[in-house]
Amino acid sequence: MGNADTKLHFRKAVIQLTTKTQPVEATDDAFWDQFWADTSTTVQDVFALVPAAEIRAVREESPSNLATLCYKAVERLVQGADSGCPSEKERQTVLNCTRLLTRILPYIFEDADWRGFFWSTVPGAGRTGRLDQDGDDDEARPLAESLLLAIADLLFCPDFTAQSHKKSSPDTADDIRSIDSCEYIWEAGVGFAQSPPLNYIHDLNRTELLKLLLTCLSEAMYLPPSSESKNLNPWVSFFCSSENRHALPLFTSLLNVVCAYDPVGYGIPYNHLLISDYREQLVEQAVQILIVILEHEAGSSTCAALQALDTSTSPSDVEEHEPAGPDNLFVNYLSRIHREEDLSFILKGLGRLMNNPLVQTYLPRSAKKIQFHQELLILFWKFCDFNKKFLFFVLKSSDVLDVLVPILFSLNEARADQSRVGLMHIGVFILLLLSGERNFGVRLNKPFTLRVPMDIPVFTGTHADLLIVIFHKISTSGHQRLQPLFDCLLTIIVNISPYLKSLSMVAANKLLHLLEAFSTPWFLFSCPQNHHLVFFLLEVFNNIIQYQFDGNCNLVYAIIRKRNVFHQLANLPSDTTSIQKALQKKQKKSGISRNNSTESLERSRPAEPATLKASLEATPGIDKITEKSQVSVDGTMITVPHLDSPADNSAGAGASDTESNSERDHEAYQTEEEASRSRLSSVSSAAAWSANTDWVLSWKSKLPLQTIMRLLQVLVPQVEKICIDKGLTDESEILKFLQHGTLVGLLPVPHPILIRKYQANAGTAMWFRTYMWGVIYLRNVDPPIWYDTDIRLFEIQRI
Repeated sequence: MGNADTKLHFRKAVIQLTTKTQPVEATDDAFWDQFWADTSTTVQDVFALVPAAEIRAVREESPSNLATLCYKAVERLVQGADSGCPSEKERQTVLNCTRLLTRILPYIFEDADWRGFFWSTVPGAGRTGRLDQDGDDDEARPLAESLLLAIADLLFCPDFTAQSHKKSSPDTADDIRSIDSCEYIWEAGVGFAQSPPLNYIHDLNRTELLKLLLTCLSEAMYLPPSSESKNLNPWVSFFCSSENRHALPLFTSLLNVVCAYDPVGYGIPYNHLLISDYREQLVEQAVQILIVILEHEAGSSTCAALQALDTSTSPSDVEEHEPAGPDNLFVNYLSRIHREEDLSFILKGLGRLMNNPLVQTYLPRSAKKIQFHQELLILFWKFCDFNKKFLFFVLKSSDVLDVLVPILFSLNEARADQSRVGLMHIGVFILLLLSGERNFGVRLNKPFTLRVPMDIPVFTGTHADLLIVIFHKISTSGHQRLQPLFDCLLTIIVNISPYLKSLSMVAANKLLHLLEAFSTPWFLFSCPQNHHLVFFLLEVFNNIIQYQFDGNCNLVYAIIRKRNVFHQLANLPSDTTSIQKALQKKQKKSGISRNNSTESLERSRPAEPATLKASLEATPGIDKITEKSQVSVDGTMITVPHLDSPADNSAGAGASDTESNSERDHEAYQTEEEASRSRLSSVSSAAAWSANTDWVLSWKSKLPLQTIMRLLQVLVPQVEKICIDKGLTDESEILKFLQHGTLVGLLPVPHPILIRKYQANAGTAMWFRTYMWGVIYLRNVDPPIWYDTDIRLFEIQRI
């Protein structure tokens, strides 16, 4: 009965708050204590007993009561942080205040008039405990700062959220002020050797405080995308500044807790169904906090530091640029991790978690499966983006394949589900970033021997074959909202193509099938950008023929078998009648299509019933998110400036102009407006545009077909001759012949290898922000922190 009574008292207090006509005095402790004195209220109880309608009612009708409630709750948190929560009662009070503020804050953020409330100081009772003691008005902190600092203190509170080092007497208030929180880091790993004993109470308390911290940092959700890109999130800026004395131990604690977590544990079947894993809840919150506080909108010094890291001549030069480190301390700490053992710990930890969905046992559903894959991908992205040493370390060994396989697995799994379009994008962006480095292409030559549950053709080959087979599957049977990614998928294959030593027959046929599909006249003429896909594929073939001819007899054989595709492309009709005929066929086609009709999007295969999804910003075109680099003889990269006109490069250079041809075409025939928009968002421009003879001729004349045509000219007669002479019908004999053949001296001069490296820009930064907060919104369902509030950063759709 006692439990029911205390909940009844809490509910009565909430009702009184909304019904009292006169503001309740801040000094009326008996009234305010009802909200946090109860010892048995859970966070779920608070969300049930404080309905959204009543929070809004207090906000509109009794604003002073809501203001006082927030002040008093923050005051209690500050007092708890100052005292160190020595008693169970104080700990319970802190937790109740934490839950109440987690419930209320989203309703403060959704109202523009209230958004500045936490950044104001109010005289008298509103001032928080420690500042009252100082008694100096000038030192009064805004409420938001007091709240954030109190949360940071409480996260390292001995016997509450950290293992106490004292054997007997409880810590005093003086100890709390003077403790070095670096001694209370939650888990061994980066910069900390001891692993404190697991304490599930500490894990639960940390999780609740991190939930409140995440709620504090979520103001970005309530601002429209354009607004958020200009204004820094003041909560994130303050929490990540030098004002937060716990920034380093907190960063280390969050990182170590995530990277040390092993969901399978000792591997006892079904143990996750019998025992609650409190560490998993903490790890989920830790990952989400990390990806939010590593938001690097901290101004020019951040960008300068990141550029300095990017342009350093070698990874060992990073320290030279440290003085100009980011204002955001968490980004700063991340960018400075450099010890091999730390980088290995991070990569192994992230790799273990990313591979968790692939774990198979003989007993169905016996192994624990984590659910925070998308947050892990965002975190991995941020590590590669902010810490170049980590990126070099990832690519230094075959460990990069431990990241590649789960990403490809996720891409294959999610390709037909429109609620997981964001997951597809982040996976492809990571692969685009990695593909800009030579080592990635080299590592892909390692044989693929894992038996992963994927619905793809059986093949014997390398990781490069796996990548090509899955990219083909995405292009031919993926959701139509993935069409803007086709350019990215092919750019990745172009980037790795000069290093692929031996493609399997399956992968070779997939590449030829893509060319066949993308080069049909109806497809080429139906959209102003479709021909770029053909340029990318021809570039892939040229790179492999010029640089890896010896081991790629399968691809050469596939090209010979499909030679009619290249001949048809070279003889593509450009007269008006042929264009019209081709477009009439378009109506009958299905499969790969880049038409922009909204009807076809809505008919796409839906996800699970009643699934919620968050909308995403449009992804910028491939020319906006990459910059061209040329690989010189000694292996270094030289940035290639954007070309302004076709005349900047000699059109007669044949196969050596693959890159510049397609890029010049981008610039000469695509307006700035079209380039900046996503393919799918340009419905009206595509409707107004129509293919004509001049347009077809403008890019057809630049198709880099010379190398392939020369190969066909030399090899086709030879293959036909041995087939007739020896009566061959077995392709293995033909492959053997091609394997020992050579084209030395017969092909055009090899063109320089050109790589399109990922380049950050405002468009992708906005995309990442909306995606990240959309994931966090959808993943926090117990309790549903932001559900039914007025989110403006993205739209929530039921599908």
